[in-house]
Amino acid sequence: MRVVICPDKFAGTLSAPQAASAIADGWSSAAPTDELISRPLADGGPGFIDVLADSLEGERIPVSTCDPLGRPVDGAVFVTRDGTAYVESAQACGLHLLTPEERDPKRTTSYGLGVLLVAAVETGARTVVIGLGGSATNDGGAGMLTALGVTPLDEAGMALPYGGAALAFCHRLVGLPRLRQVTLVAATDVDNPLTGLHGASAVFGPQKGATREDVLTLDAALEHFAGILERDLPGCPQGIAQLPGAGAAGGIGAALLALGARRESGLGLVRRLVGLDRAVAEADLVITGEGSFDFSSLRGKVTAGVAEVATEHGVPCLVLAGRVEISRREAAAAGITAAYGLVDQPGGPERALAEPAAALRDMAARVAAGWSR
Repeated sequence: MRVVICPDKFAGTLSAPQAASAIADGWSSAAPTDELISRPLADGGPGFIDVLADSLEGERIPVSTCDPLGRPVDGAVFVTRDGTAYVESAQACGLHLLTPEERDPKRTTSYGLGVLLVAAVETGARTVVIGLGGSATNDGGAGMLTALGVTPLDEAGMALPYGGAALAFCHRLVGLPRLRQVTLVAATDVDNPLTGLHGASAVFGPQKGATREDVLTLDAALEHFAGILERDLPGCPQGIAQLPGAGAAGGIGAALLALGARRESGLGLVRRLVGLDRAVAEADLVITGEGSFDFSSLRGKVTAGVAEVATEHGVPCLVLAGRVEISRREAAAAGITAAYGLVDQPGGPERALAEPAAALRDMAARVAAGWSR
């Protein structure tokens, strides 16, 4: 039996490659003759670089950068042999880098992503792909632009403080981006516009620590900043605030589009690079997974994408997750044959958090006993 194992990360506990390894270990212990093909996945958010480095030949270059509050943090640029560099915004802007008490999108910055992007350009890459997702920022990419050499100034000609709230006082942009004519690709599965009811502030602001009043403040600031981008950044498309994907990663998507980036599905890009379709077409069973299999999983996340591929090729698809929060009928409608949660296994939530790899390995062994020929 040929089994393709292609999970997303288990947020806060296991990376996608770690989850794939745990599932493979458990499955092979119960079904040692099965052929297992590992294809860990990501959609552009946290784990994007880990997944690509696990599947592609290239060099991971360490980069010292800063987190959303300006503190030092380690990042990396992954460069493949074809001259493409990959950058993960969550390494510098990730929500996971802050404690719940530190979350405040009025003052968090995307400057650290700009540092990573400069490092990627300096490798000599012809194309730079930026994975977007899981950010703690809502600054419209203003911090990133500053690191690239484009400085937002207030009416007095002073550089703006970092954070989304300060954008309301942006008077102009000075400088040109140091990009050396590289091709930019914004990899995201979020198609939200920058502003409005479905914009970055309204949809994603609350999970980053924004109050109801903050959302209104930040949305107005981003609307103002969008006009500055259109006026002062050469080549910026008009109507930038309403372009699909402009609201990705707190508006970093808008700044990248203003710099001439093209938008591509993060999952679609990873799916193509790791050869997922080819592997699934030759499989008897597909296994995916994530930390929480819930309603958001069915709206463009890795799990839904894998189920779609499995359905296209007529292959059953299983989900091994930390927690399963949707019904069998809803899962079946999305192409999921069955779903299993770690919290429902022996040891419950306590073991799932304390020993995530071991718990996932044991659950995979139990599932294999029922599914393997």
